[in-house]
Amino acid sequence: MTSPDSPALNAVRRATELAALADGAPVDIVVIGGGITGAGIALDAASRGLAVVLVEKHDLAFGTSRWSSKLVHGGLRYLASGNVGIARRSAVERGILMTRTAPHLVSAMPQLVPLLPEMGNATRALVRAGFLAGDGLRRFAGTPASTLPRSRRVTAQRAAELVPAVRRDGLDGAFLAYDGQLIDDARLVTAVARTAAQYGARILTRVGASHATATSVRLTDQRTGESFDVSAGAVVNAAGVWAADVDGTLRLRPSRGTHLVFDAAAFGNPAAALTIPIPGELNRFVFAMPEQLGRVYLGLTDEAAPGPIPDVPQPSSQEVTFLLDTVNTALATALTEADVIGAYAGLRPLIDTGEGSTADLSRDHAVTESPSGVISVIGGKLTEYRFMAEDVLDRAIALRALSARPCRTRNLPLVGAPANPVSTPRSPVDLPGSLVARYGAEAPHVVTRARCDRPTAPVADGIDVTRAEFEYAVTHEGALSVDDILDRRTRIGLVETDRERAVSAAQEFVDALV
Repeated sequence: MTSPDSPALNAVRRATELAALADGAPVDIVVIGGGITGAGIALDAASRGLAVVLVEKHDLAFGTSRWSSKLVHGGLRYLASGNVGIARRSAVERGILMTRTAPHLVSAMPQLVPLLPEMGNATRALVRAGFLAGDGLRRFAGTPASTLPRSRRVTAQRAAELVPAVRRDGLDGAFLAYDGQLIDDARLVTAVARTAAQYGARILTRVGASHATATSVRLTDQRTGESFDVSAGAVVNAAGVWAADVDGTLRLRPSRGTHLVFDAAAFGNPAAALTIPIPGELNRFVFAMPEQLGRVYLGLTDEAAPGPIPDVPQPSSQEVTFLLDTVNTALATALTEADVIGAYAGLRPLIDTGEGSTADLSRDHAVTESPSGVISVIGGKLTEYRFMAEDVLDRAIALRALSARPCRTRNLPLVGAPANPVSTPRSPVDLPGSLVARYGAEAPHVVTRARCDRPTAPVADGIDVTRAEFEYAVTHEGALSVDDILDRRTRIGLVETDRERAVSAAQEFVDALV
């Protein structure tokens, strides 16, 4: 059985903790939703000494939290739209992630804006001024230039070295700036949830929540169908775009953001994100970002998404055309739909403030209390998850008169960060660089604790994910299905041909659960 101070999530721990809850184990806070917001709340609450239960109907990072651009924005686009508060908070939270809580998961991503003939002097001046303002935000947040370098102008030759696919005709150099980039958004959610478990939180996936009130909720094990009621000091709704299913008084206006997936070779294996201002927009860009597994993700759209909320949103053909048309203005050789090897779309849980484009809606969050007493957090953005969690916990503690210590997550290292107690200072084995990039200082554990055959062998030819990582997903990261492994603990599933080659290996480790 997993000890209470272990960050390991698995089927055995899940069964044990569900049984304890059904038997009436005391609970201070129930958090509904296993995305980045819910995981952040669970970590904040557990680290304050509260008895916490997080329930997720599907899997960790099942919804919006796995469909982002994998960026930890410094808030520049919000500064351009006049929202200084979000811009400053974003810069501060980015700095906290990069220097204290998750330096193993967030690194500096170079963003290259090519200076092509179509970009007039006014636009160039605007972009440069924006990047200088971004430098100011970085300094305000106290993030050192050694962590996040200053922006500058580079030559055409240097621009082509960073993004070999960039157009050369008329290229007058480029502006180069830096922002934070996650190795993967779903990995951040998993790390936060596991750190919450390390501090005693019960993290329960495949558990639905219904009949929520101020101090109670009915939980249903989606695997067995068994239900029972849990009493708690507070119930917090962090269900993202599904928040209105928990509290029908909420009004959300989701917007869809779409990305296309390419083999990195299509962009010449770039070392920087090709960044193209969208014509007619002051604060929006299309990014072609180098990612793990030898891919480039091209995004981002911002389209209204009315109607029922699907489990897995789908890109529209118009969004695909828009992204290709925009990026092709900066490429030497145009890309077509035939070059697209995968795609994904996510829904932003924006607060409905009335008319206007979803791109113009605030990315701020709100904390509300329903007539039934459920406390909900809606809106917000991934970069600010820690701040949002602190805000909603402060509110819940005050409203329900809970006894808790002050927030400590500003300086609390996640699992895999060098300062976390379960981390390994030195690697006793020679590890693949891709594994270290995904697990940080925890990487040695992934290999040394593996019991499978050929732990460092790839799960399939040409895919730099090891068999030990698949096993670790099941034994330590709470994966209960093949989809959990391929779509969220790793991102192999984004490319269907990769999924087909890796599915048998994933099934091998899921079968070991039975």
